[in-house]
Amino acid sequence: MEIVKAVGTVIDYKSSGVDVEAGDKLVDWIKAQPPTGAYKNIRGGIGGFSALFKLDLTKYKNPLLVSCTDGVGTKVKLAVELNCIEPTGIDLVAMCVNDMITCGADPLFFLDYYASGKLQLSQAQALLKGIMEGLKQSDCTLVGGETAEMPGVYAKDDYDCAGFSVGVVDEDKVIDGKNLNIGDVAIGISSSGFHSNGFSLLRKLYEKDFKEHANVLMTPTRIYVGLVKTLKEKIKIKAMAHITGGGVLGNVPRVMQEFTALKTQRWPWPDTFAEVQRRSGLSAKQMLETLNCGIGYVIFVSTQDAKTVIEESEKLGWSAWNIGSIVKHLKAEPEVLI
Repeated sequence: MEIVKAVGTVIDYKSSGVDVEAGDKLVDWIKAQPPTGAYKNIRGGIGGFSALFKLDLTKYKNPLLVSCTDGVGTKVKLAVELNCIEPTGIDLVAMCVNDMITCGADPLFFLDYYASGKLQLSQAQALLKGIMEGLKQSDCTLVGGETAEMPGVYAKDDYDCAGFSVGVVDEDKVIDGKNLNIGDVAIGISSSGFHSNGFSLLRKLYEKDFKEHANVLMTPTRIYVGLVKTLKEKIKIKAMAHITGGGVLGNVPRVMQEFTALKTQRWPWPDTFAEVQRRSGLSAKQMLETLNCGIGYVIFVSTQDAKTVIEESEKLGWSAWNIGSIVKHLKAEPEVLI
């Protein structure tokens, strides 16, 4: 093979903006972190080309694998501007596992994707610390991920992230709303704040004073895995909805059955959402179509089980309210009646 000599200065991968050594240091740092969740089930994970996970089939008669993926949207822009990265790691896990548990599944393992213009170990480690905390709350384990350094695509301090989670549920224990009956009630479980939805709007509303409201804006998404696990052992859950982009009005109908609707009743909106309404001038309906308005998760149960949901939520220090009941749905009416 003919050896070609370079003309002028040598341009290598590092001088092009990609630091492979920094990526290797990050992988070593991740390997050194305390394990979470079903770590003992990993047979090959972080650092390899793929991950191996041993599924304990003794716990499930007819297991169905459940998969979810999500990101945290433009909240990452505020995270960079405020140098407050760690909460978005919790957000990343929450957005995946909160979706997953709506069908009754138990989270098993999680993978992350982190992309930046310039790999900064402090930023990446902060994100991973948040991910580890979220996984701890979810009884889930990290099996791997991908770090991409892409100069020219992202500005130096910018980053983006995505999460991927896999869980399992017994086929005869799937929760899909098919058993919802007229008269069943919806219990709304309080959110921790804005979670990670609506930030294109929020960034615009708070663009002049976002630093003064950093604690409110960067509060991480609440994770509902523990509550749902407890409730599944005590009562029959008929349906569940994770309130994300699209708000209450956009997410509740995803689990409603044909010819049924949710007739809502009032719940107290936190001051943070009242302030957004004041700044934006949005109507109540528009707010409910955009943000969670204080409700991060909705659990549908029979009237006799409503008290249990509220009591178990309060044990965690969370608020919960009966936010409405299932009624017959007329074709001309919306599926959520305000």
